[in-house]
Amino acid sequence: MKVLLSWLREFAPGIDGDPAALSDVLSALGLAVEEMTVTGSVPDGVVLGRVLELRPHPDADLIQLVEVDDGSGSTLQVCCGAFNMAVGDLVPLARVGTVMPSGLEIARRKIRGQASEGMCCSEIELEMGDDTDGIMILNNSVATGAGPGTPLAEALALAPDVLWDLEVGANRPDALSVMGVARDLAAALGVGFEPPDWSTPASGPDISDAVDVEIVDPTLCGRFVGRVLRNTPSGPSPAWMANRLIALGMRPINSIVDISNYVMLELGQPSHTFDLARVRGSRIRVRRARDAETVTTLDGVDRSLVAGDGVIAGGDDAVIGIAGVMGGASTEIGDGTTDVLVEMAWWDPPSISRTAKRLNLSSEAATRFRRGADWGYNVERCMNRFVKLAAELGAEVTPGMIDERGNLPDRRPLRVRTSRVNGLLGTSLSAAAMAGHLRSIGFGADVSGPAGLDVTIPTWRWDTETETDVAEEVARLHGYENIARTVPTANEAGGLSPYQQDRRLVRDVLVGAGCLESQPMPFVAPGALAAVGLPEDGITLSNPVDDSESVLRTSLLPGQLRAVAYNQRHFNGDVRLFEIGHVYLPAPEGQLLPDEREFLAVALSGEEAPAAVAVLDLLAEALALPAVELREASPPGLLTTRSAEVVVAGRARGVVGEVDPGVLEVSGVAGRVAWLQLDLQEVLNGPRARRRYRPVSKYPPSEVDLAFVVPEGVAAVQVERALRAAAGSLLVRIELFDVYRGAGVTDGARSLAYRLRFQAPDRTLTDADVADVRQRCIDETSRRTKATLRS
Repeated sequence: MKVLLSWLREFAPGIDGDPAALSDVLSALGLAVEEMTVTGSVPDGVVLGRVLELRPHPDADLIQLVEVDDGSGSTLQVCCGAFNMAVGDLVPLARVGTVMPSGLEIARRKIRGQASEGMCCSEIELEMGDDTDGIMILNNSVATGAGPGTPLAEALALAPDVLWDLEVGANRPDALSVMGVARDLAAALGVGFEPPDWSTPASGPDISDAVDVEIVDPTLCGRFVGRVLRNTPSGPSPAWMANRLIALGMRPINSIVDISNYVMLELGQPSHTFDLARVRGSRIRVRRARDAETVTTLDGVDRSLVAGDGVIAGGDDAVIGIAGVMGGASTEIGDGTTDVLVEMAWWDPPSISRTAKRLNLSSEAATRFRRGADWGYNVERCMNRFVKLAAELGAEVTPGMIDERGNLPDRRPLRVRTSRVNGLLGTSLSAAAMAGHLRSIGFGADVSGPAGLDVTIPTWRWDTETETDVAEEVARLHGYENIARTVPTANEAGGLSPYQQDRRLVRDVLVGAGCLESQPMPFVAPGALAAVGLPEDGITLSNPVDDSESVLRTSLLPGQLRAVAYNQRHFNGDVRLFEIGHVYLPAPEGQLLPDEREFLAVALSGEEAPAAVAVLDLLAEALALPAVELREASPPGLLTTRSAEVVVAGRARGVVGEVDPGVLEVSGVAGRVAWLQLDLQEVLNGPRARRRYRPVSKYPPSEVDLAFVVPEGVAAVQVERALRAAAGSLLVRIELFDVYRGAGVTDGARSLAYRLRFQAPDRTLTDADVADVRQRCIDETSRRTKATLRS
C-alpha cells in the first residue's frame, strides 16, 4: 500500500516531523516501510512543449527531428529517439542548461549533423514513473490554462511530497487505505484525526424511482448501498487526482473510473458503477450463482460460474457482474453513458476469496473484500465522497440512497481482562491506559473496574474478534519498543521418555562398538521365514505395497542377512550391522491384532559367537541389566552348539550365537555371522541393577591368562561366574579370548581361555598377591564346573 504525506494530512493535519522519523513510527505500528521516496519534484528548466512538426533524421533511422514550441516565441529542434508523438501533442521539454534527476546536464549538441536544443522527456527520465516506452503525452493531464512554456510542475499541479510504500499484513484490511494509515499514525503521534465532511446537495426525482435492489442471499451480502448520478462526465479526471493515482501505482482512465479508484485508495471501500440504462428493469438482484451460469466480465472473458459464487443480476435475473470480484461487460459504462448507478457493498469475505481464487481473478477490490471491508458508516462516507467528486466534475446527484441489509458480523462488546493482556504482552498497563490506546484508533472501550474493560470492535476491523486480537492492538499503540525484553519462563513441553533415552543409549553403545545401523523393510517374501529356519507363522497382508513381499516379519534375521549379503556382493566384506525395528508375532489368544514388539538385532559378519556375547556384555553394562546369563538352547536359525538363550533377571529376553551355515548358504552369505537378538521392549521396561561406581586406580594392573578344559555341557558363563566370585574386588576386567576344540582336548570337552586383569585401588599388587588370587580362581572354577587347568 502506497500513501502520500500530503494525503495523510488531509485526515490528520497534525502529522508533522522528519519523514525518516515518521517512517520509524509507521514501522513500529506494524506498517513496515519498504521504501520512502520524495515525489513531485520537477527539475527547473522542464516546461510544457507543443509538437509542431515531425521529420525523419536524414542520417539516422532510429532518430526523428521534432520541432517544439517552448513558449519563448521561437521553435526548437530536438533530436528524439521516441516515435510515440504526434503533431499538436503536449510533452515535457527540458531546455538547455537543465540538470536532470540523473545528474545529466542538457546542452546544445549535434547528433549525426543535426542540432538538438533540448530533450523531450519520458516518465523515467523525470523520475515520475517507470514507463520507458516513449515520451510523456500530457494532452489530457495538464491544468486548465497551461500551455507551451508553462513550468511542468505548475502544468501538472505538482508539489514536492513524501511517498511511502508500506507492507500491510493480511490481518490489517483497514490499513489498505490512506484514511486507515492516517488513523494509526495520528494515534501514535497523539494528534487529532477527523475525516472531512463530503455531503453533497441533490436534486430531481428520488432514487426509488430509478432503481430497485433486492438481496436474495443475506449470507452473501451484508449491506448494499447505491446512489444514482445523472449526466455523468466522460472526460479525463483533473490533474491533481491523476497525479495521486499515478503516485499510488494506478493509471488514470476516465473521470468515473478514476473517482472509483481514488475513493478506494483513500477510504478503503471498493465500488462498482453500472450504466443504469443497460440494467434490465432498473432492478438489481444479489444472489448466489447457479451451476454453469456464465457472464462476460469487463476484461472480455467469458466466465463459467458454479453454485456458491456471488453474483449481481438484473431484473431479468441474468448475471451482470461477479460480486466483489469484477463487473460484467453488459452494464459497462462507456462514452454514451449518462446515468450511472454507483454500488458500494459489504461482501462475505470467505465467499469472495473462494470465487477470486477459483477464477484466478486478483484485483485491488477483491483483495479488500476478501480481507474484510468496512460495513459501518464508512460505506456512507465513501459514497458521499464519490458523489461529491463526481458533482465537482459536473454530474447531477439524485436524491436518496439505497441501503439494503443482509447478515452482518456481530459486534457486541467483548470482555477483555487486563491480566490476560498484560500476561500476553509482559506489561503492567492499567485498564484506563489500555482503553486510551484502543479509543485512539476508533475502538469503543468502557472500563469496568481495574480487572477489565468492555471493548466494542469497530466495523472496519473485521479481523479483530478475540481478546488476543485486542491485546495486539494495545501492544501496537503502546509500542513494542516500550515493552521490556524478558526471557519467557514456561514449563518445557515434550522431552524424551526414559524408554526413548535408553533406546538412544543402545544406539550410542552399538555405534561405539563399530556397528552401523541398517533399516530393512518390515515386509518379507512368502517363504522367507522358513528359508532362515524360522516358523512360517508370519501374518500375510491383504493389501501389501509389493505383492512379492506380503508377509510381516516375526524376526529381524531375514532382513539383516539380506543386508550382509548385499554388502558382500558389493565387495564390502565383513560388516557389523544393527537394527532396532518392530516384529509382528502371532496374536495371543483373545487378542485381535498381532503382538507387535520392538526388537534389537546385531549381525557381525566374519565373526564368531563370542563377538556377539561381547556386544551383549557392553549393552548389559551400559543399561545396568541385572543377572544376565546365557542358557543352553537351540534357537531356530542358529547353530545349535554355538548359540544360547539370553536370560535377564531370570526371564528369557533373546538369543545369541552364530547363524546356522545352512541358513547362511540359503541367504547368499559367505563365512560366519555372529548374531544377537533381544526383545528390546521387554529389556528396557524390565528391572535394572543399581549402577555402581568406583574411583579409577592409579596403581598398575596385572594380567593373568587361564585356559580351562570344560565339558561341552558347561556354559562359558558358569566359568565366568566362578572366576568373578574367586577374584572378588581385585578383578577389573575379564575376557574370553579363545575357544578351542581339537588335538590336546578330550572329546566332549572344549578349551576356554580367559584373560583376567587384577588391580587394587590402594596399592601395587605384589607377585604373591597375584599368585594368590590366581590360585583361588583355579580352585573355585574346578570346584564349580569340574574344569581342569589346561597346561
